[in-house]
Amino acid sequence: MAVVLDLLRNDQRPRHPEKAHRPDNPIQRKPDWIRVKAPGSPGWNATRAIVKEHGLVTVCEEAGCPNIGECWEKKHATFMIMGDTCTRACAFCNVRTGMPNALDADEPIKIADSVAKLGLHHVVITSVDRDDLADGGAMHFFRTIRAIRERSPATTIEVLTPDFLRKDGALEIVVEARPDVFNHNMETVPGNYLTVRPGARYFHSVRLLQRVKELDPTIFTKSGIMVGLGEERNEIVQLMDDLRSADVDFLTIGQYLQPTKKHHEVKRFVPPDEFKTLETTAYSKGFLLVSATPLTRSSHHAGEDFSRLKAARLARLVPANA
Repeated sequence: MAVVLDLLRNDQRPRHPEKAHRPDNPIQRKPDWIRVKAPGSPGWNATRAIVKEHGLVTVCEEAGCPNIGECWEKKHATFMIMGDTCTRACAFCNVRTGMPNALDADEPIKIADSVAKLGLHHVVITSVDRDDLADGGAMHFFRTIRAIRERSPATTIEVLTPDFLRKDGALEIVVEARPDVFNHNMETVPGNYLTVRPGARYFHSVRLLQRVKELDPTIFTKSGIMVGLGEERNEIVQLMDDLRSADVDFLTIGQYLQPTKKHHEVKRFVPPDEFKTLETTAYSKGFLLVSATPLTRSSHHAGEDFSRLKAARLARLVPANA
């Protein structure tokens, strides 16, 4: 996937115009512990066919997720609504940036139809940032959740939302639709925000997650970060404390992988034993669930993780009631 041309769709328009003139950051060779299965199985092809039939966008493709072969083989896909073009330009992200097109009013129905055809027990819905919209796309999330509920009432729904920065009332709209899991990723420690996530504000994102719990304590909240961006361990631990102060239930930690030479460089490949140590530390902070491995991504094993989340909450409640 190149920066100058969008090779995902053989598109000659720049995929990352704001990154095109940045100096190159050489892409390091991946260590032996980061190896994934190449896509191409019958299950992968079946999932791809349904996605293409409905003209849908998936973050699996747009972000170049390393787990796409495994997930699509199991007919797991994370749908990205509101188009394939983001109004932000985060240094780590491979999603196209620029001015998005108008919303597709039929997209919620298309998503719901695909969920039904795939027979999904758990679905993850994410989106690009839509700073151009008055509500940041909150009502589109609402309509998509409601459409899935009507078509597949037994399917549990997880949303991975933007930060809705300066979009008063947007969060409340999404929470009103009552997703089972509300995820918003912090992405990195606060000291990296100016270089890694310049369009976002760290404490706004923390407050967003806290506000979800204030509005509806029954909704599971979730957030994730990448490591290998130059963060220090003490900064990660402080981030854990900030998320627990917001009553976040689930933390994911994965290795940052550089999409192209124009993206933020990988400062370090974190070995698996350090991920295990971070997992242990996070559990000691009180998270219900922690996933920390080099290949952990926000939506990886989301269905299985939702079952584990429910079990962990129940296990914590039972002793209290007893």
